[in-house]
Formats: sequence, C-alpha cells, structure tokens
Amino acid sequence: MKNINPNKANSFISEEEKKQLKERIDSSIFSLKRKRTRRKYTSGFTLLAVVAFAIGFYVKQNKESNIEGYLQTADKVNVESFNKVKLILNDKNEINIQQDSATISYSKTGGQVKIGNNNVIALETKNNTKTNYNTVVVPYGKRTKIELSDGTMVWLNSGSKLIYPIVFNNDKREVYIEGEGIFDVAHNKKHPFIVVAKNHEIEVLGTVFNVSNYTDEDIISTTLKSGSVKINYLGDSYLKLKKSIKIKPGIAATYNKNSKSIQAKKVDIADCFSWREGLFFFRNDNLEFIMKKLSRYYNVKITIENENLIEETFSGQLDLKEDISEVLKLIKETNNLEFNYSSDKKIIIN
Repeated sequence: MKNINPNKANSFISEEEKKQLKERIDSSIFSLKRKRTRRKYTSGFTLLAVVAFAIGFYVKQNKESNIEGYLQTADKVNVESFNKVKLILNDKNEINIQQDSATISYSKTGGQVKIGNNNVIALETKNNTKTNYNTVVVPYGKRTKIELSDGTMVWLNSGSKLIYPIVFNNDKREVYIEGEGIFDVAHNKKHPFIVVAKNHEIEVLGTVFNVSNYTDEDIISTTLKSGSVKINYLGDSYLKLKKSIKIKPGIAATYNKNSKSIQAKKVDIADCFSWREGLFFFRNDNLEFIMKKLSRYYNVKITIENENLIEETFSGQLDLKEDISEVLKLIKETNNLEFNYSSDKKIIIN
C-alpha cells in the first residue's frame, strides 16, 4: 500500500470544507452534551415526581379527620374520675345525669337535647370555625343510651366515653369511642358513618355492630350483627399506611394496638350484644377476663390473689340484674373459688 503524507492529504481539503467539517464536529459535541443534560434533568424530575407522589399518598393515607383534630385540642376526660353519667357540652358546661338508664336524645337539627323524659336543653349549633362536639361519659357501674341527630342509636357500656357532633354537617358522620358501645346506624348512603379509635376506624352506611375499645386493653374488637362494615386501620409498614378489611354478619375483627395487625373470626353474636339486655355469656373465657368485665359493670374492685386462677376458664350465663354477690356465687358453684370482701369493699379471689 502506498503511504500517504498527512500534510499532503490536508492539501486536498479546501478551506471551506475545513470550516464545514469543524461546524459539524462542534454541532455533534453540542448535541451530545444537550442529550446528557436532558437525561440528567429527566432523571431528576422523575425522582422528584416519585418523591412528591409518595409524600402526597402518605398524607392522603394519614390525613387527620375532623374529630381527631378536636380530640387533640379537647380537654382529656378520664372516665374513672366520674361516678355519674355526665354530658359535657361544647362550651365545657357539664350536666350530671342522675338516672342510671336515662336516654339522651338529640333533635334532627341538633338545636335541642332531651335527657330522660322531661329535661330539654337548647344547644348552640352555629360555629364559623369548627364543628360543635358533645361528650357523654359513662362511669363504671352505669350504662346509657344516646340517639344522635341523624337517628343513629348508641348503647354505651360501663367505663365508656363517646364524642360526637351535635349535628352532622360534613361528608362523613364521625364519632369517637373509648370503652364499649352498640351502634344501630341510620342509613345514609351519601354520608358514611365512621367510628374512630386510635389508629383505627370503622366505616358503615347503615348497620348494627358492637365496638369494644377500652384503654386498659391491647385490642379493639368489632362484631357485626347486620349489614356490612369496612375497618380501616394503621398497618405496621414503614410508611404506616392504612390497611382495610371488610367483615360480614357473625364475624368479629380484633385489632391489636401493639402489633397493628387484625384478625377476623366467626363468633356467637349473642355473646357480644347481651350486655345491653343485662346478661353476660361466657364460653371458656378465663377468670381474669370475666372479672375485668364484672368489675366495670358493677364498679367494684376485684383482685385475683392466686395467679394460678387467672387462666381458670368459665362457661355459662350471668344475669347482671342480680347483685354482684349473687353473680359470684354462681361462678363459685362451677369453680373451686373463694370470694372475700376487704374492709375497703374490694373483692378478693383466693
């Protein structure tokens, strides 16, 4: 092959051709830089979009409800500090309810609340900044029934607290419960009914169910009698996103406050709703569980001194219209137990 002198080869390229070649090279270099820059910014924008979506989704999942906002600013009400059923109005005025089984009933507009058969109280329903909430506190040894302004009926068990709007003006009808209550919800397809608890909410349209959410217990239990409900709860994922489960009649869903997990199982409906009629049904329940329920219902302190007895089980029906001593005698007939009353009226089990 014939060698070519580079200097000679350059002599075959005119000045105009050299200029055009240089422009093409410069253009190629600029185009390459622009593509790299575009990829860099595109990757940046994509990352920002993903982060923004994740934050938005997290905020949506954990968006605070109206009633939860109220709970954070409201005065803490300790059920154990009361010995009478008490209605606490939005303006902090407190009304003692003397009757053990009086019904509290609200008018459809929320402008009036009727206590028992005679006592009628006018309420202020207009507030330009926030919803007006009332609170009913039911101490140990008492029970009460409430008719909300939308027609929903609530039976509250001993040691319970219910917070609710005097009139439902928002898209959702939200109430908050501590303790135990049976809800017979007035149907309203456009405005779902939400029962709120810590990291947990029950959404319904119209149905009957029981909720147990005592602060001294690690679980929230929801038992459905009729209709259907969806339970939304805070999961144990890294972002703490809410999960949900739907249950059917005859099913109880139990949410563990510590593990943030939920389980559903079939139950006997009568066991969970019988307290409203003054009855307790137990099916191989341990003595500690039974005594805790009786302690709340009768407002007495019951102590199990022998730890070996804590897991002793009991099955049967207890008539709560009887005196506590009669109820304990019935339990004693089926178990090798001794009940003693201390000087401060506490019951000690040996």
